[in-house]
Amino acid sequence: MVLNMKRNKIIEAHSHDKLTEHKKRVAFHEAGHAAGIHLNNKTRQLPPIFFKIIFKDMGGVAETDVMSYQAAHDDCIARVEGGRLIESLPPSIDSLVRELTKHSDAMIQLVNDYMVAFEADIINLLIGPLAEAKYVADTDDELFNRQLVNLNALKNYGGSSDLALANEYLQSFSADEQQRDEKLDELFTVAFDFVNNDVNWAAINKLANYILDDNKNIIGCEEIVSMLDESVDHFQNRRKRARLRQNG
Repeated sequence: MVLNMKRNKIIEAHSHDKLTEHKKRVAFHEAGHAAGIHLNNKTRQLPPIFFKIIFKDMGGVAETDVMSYQAAHDDCIARVEGGRLIESLPPSIDSLVRELTKHSDAMIQLVNDYMVAFEADIINLLIGPLAEAKYVADTDDELFNRQLVNLNALKNYGGSSDLALANEYLQSFSADEQQRDEKLDELFTVAFDFVNNDVNWAAINKLANYILDDNKNIIGCEEIVSMLDESVDHFQNRRKRARLRQNG
């Protein structure tokens, strides 16, 4: 009887630890998406867009069932709602470009702006699982590089649905599979470099920890944007002061 009670406590403690770790991974994943939508889009001089982070109410689900729930529903425990610059994808970007540019040379800028937004949406999708992967690598004191964390590896970091949506975008980009693969590799590199950037990673960390500490079901756009901008400003000011001390 006593042995059974001890064993049950050990199992419960292990389950709690796994759940806590899982929540941290989800927090970094969603913080990555949010940082991409705001900071990556801002860098590309794209217009601000509304989004929010929503967490599913898991109050009626036992801790031991959360992991299996997540496995069955991919990333349904939490998601970013909104945040996509392009809501409706054309059947073919080539045909869209031909249709627009044949009317006026002035439409070329519109096409260029569309492609910047198109690529930004894909990059922001990839940033989420990459942020989770970097969190795991840092926690385990392992390297975070493109050889160890490649496109296929993103499925291990809640990235299945992100990759599926990215591939939907790329289906309209080109009918040629090689061109799609090359474009995805190109955008993956951009997303990886974004996450591996010290300023961006500090902002992702700040937001992820806020998500974990605040325990809200919904975190609004203004709150997220303010926090990310504040983190970037703080990091850059610290860097400036350090350089001044070094040069002084």
